[in-house]
Amino acid sequence: MLKQFSSVLSSQSVGEADVRWEENRRVVITFRGPVLTDCRTYSTSGGHVRCFGGGGKALASITDPTHVEDALRGAARASQAMGSLRKTPVSLADESTAVGAFPTPTGHDPRQVSLPEKLELLEYYNRLALDVPGVATTRAEYQEWSSQRWFASTRGASVEYDLLLVNIVLRVTARKNGVVQDTAVSFGGSADYGRLFGRDGEVRERAERAVELLSAPQARAGVFPVVLDPDEAGLFIHEAFGHLSEADGIQHNPSFRGRLGLGTEIASPSLSVTDDPRLPELPGTYTVDDEGLYGRRTELIKEGLLVGRLHSRETAAAFGEPTSGNMRAVDAFYTPIIRMSNIFVEPGQDTFADMVSAVEDGYYLVGAKGGQTSGDQFTFGAQYGWKIRSGRLAGLVRDVNMSGDLFSTMQRVRMVGDDLTFSERGGCGKGGLGPMQLNPKSGKGAPHLLIDRVTVGGAR
Repeated sequence: MLKQFSSVLSSQSVGEADVRWEENRRVVITFRGPVLTDCRTYSTSGGHVRCFGGGGKALASITDPTHVEDALRGAARASQAMGSLRKTPVSLADESTAVGAFPTPTGHDPRQVSLPEKLELLEYYNRLALDVPGVATTRAEYQEWSSQRWFASTRGASVEYDLLLVNIVLRVTARKNGVVQDTAVSFGGSADYGRLFGRDGEVRERAERAVELLSAPQARAGVFPVVLDPDEAGLFIHEAFGHLSEADGIQHNPSFRGRLGLGTEIASPSLSVTDDPRLPELPGTYTVDDEGLYGRRTELIKEGLLVGRLHSRETAAAFGEPTSGNMRAVDAFYTPIIRMSNIFVEPGQDTFADMVSAVEDGYYLVGAKGGQTSGDQFTFGAQYGWKIRSGRLAGLVRDVNMSGDLFSTMQRVRMVGDDLTFSERGGCGKGGLGPMQLNPKSGKGAPHLLIDRVTVGGAR
């Protein structure tokens, strides 16, 4: 297939162009309470052609790899037409491209495990949670995603690579006297099916915690110092800051481009943030992106200073900055957009005990529970929290969230833990100028963080 694509690309006068073809497979198993509601395996295939000629760009989708030549001609004509209408021609960073085959290393390959075995494992964990007294219901999901891809370009890229990810996600709901509490646990987050075994203790602990929260008081609303556990801190840095590090999100936003110039002090000197697709066995791990570039470790914040951002070849040229290898598509239905790989807060030197001891009146927030961002404003939930009084954990609280302004909050990071931990569940939604792409190959990590002042939502 690569020889065919390279031959077609070399035979056409189309300016710069590339072709991506992929074949994808998903396995989804779902229990709602004790009832199996979904058990399916399905496949998709397709591809895209991109042309950059005459100062414009154009895309064409294909459902048959033999249609590349016709798609390439059509995209070439469209890019010329679009270029004639643009005030600023599209340009691409000059970057060396990858050549070769890049299979995903696997331990226990989930593709070699039968569907009945996967169903049995998920049912086992679901039953563990349901058997905890006080649990009302559950939602248990097995998610497996694999993708084999071929990419060739007029710049000489010629790569075959695959992506593989397997996860179990278990959500537990406890209910009593009109009070409802939810907790969740996720594990897997890599190509190794073996990481799904032996997680009984985590499942029981989260199920028991959901029941325990039914008797816990609500958090008190106000402005407090907070300690974030690694899961909540990872969500914060991914959602509140990570998307602003993706260059296509601010490329046409003069206000944010002005606030996010390289060298700007945007955080406390104790905070450093990095994106790295080369870290092994994490949700966002990969070798090459969907522009045929090697994924690179990119420092984003170093001791409080903004020092880098994530790029495509187009945005790298527009910003005059280095490429990063972060241009990726979820599957054959989509064209690539800039995505985080494994974004994380670099570890510091503080211990969790030191952080709690430093808080006179505040909260410890545990477990990411979704949230939203709008520009530089954020709101995130936590699965639960602990009240901190006089430097000690002083009891569980429920219904707790945090909100604030990104830039002032990052300036208030006072202590950074020495216990960097990565979430085993990937996932990130992003649309931009196109349809929403829910990418499972996106990871996040952090140590514990102490933030001096955050608005905490709860009971008045």
